[in-house]
Amino acid sequence: MDVWTSTEKGRHLRGRSSKNTAPELALRRELHRRGLRFRLHVPLERGCNPDLVLPRHRVAVWVDGCFWHGHETHTRTPETGPNAALWKAKIEANRARDLRALELAAAAGWVGVRIWECEIKRDVSAATDLVSSRTARS
Repeated sequence: MDVWTSTEKGRHLRGRSSKNTAPELALRRELHRRGLRFRLHVPLERGCNPDLVLPRHRVAVWVDGCFWHGHETHTRTPETGPNAALWKAKIEANRARDLRALELAAAAGWVGVRIWECEIKRDVSAATDLVSSRTARS
């Protein structure tokens, strides 16, 4: 059984919050500004916990951190070091869990939207447009 080895390089990752991150807050502010109302961290099914839901439109939104969810365009999983194999397995498990959550949301009658943190940082308005396009109002 592999065990995580504490490293100086990875110390900054310890204790990171998975809720109310800066990209999530930016998206929420823009959604609210546009008149779209939502609820936070409402579990839809066991294993399906979106960051926010728009109940009126049955839209569930996840804001995925690029590192933690393996955004392939610019984030690489560590390939060297004592924890390389563990990081690879963790990111793959996160991605599989993300797909499963989307499937569970769809089965429960919700439209799932996953947005990368870099998309929000680059253009919060465009990220909000993506969520808005999935609502019945658009």
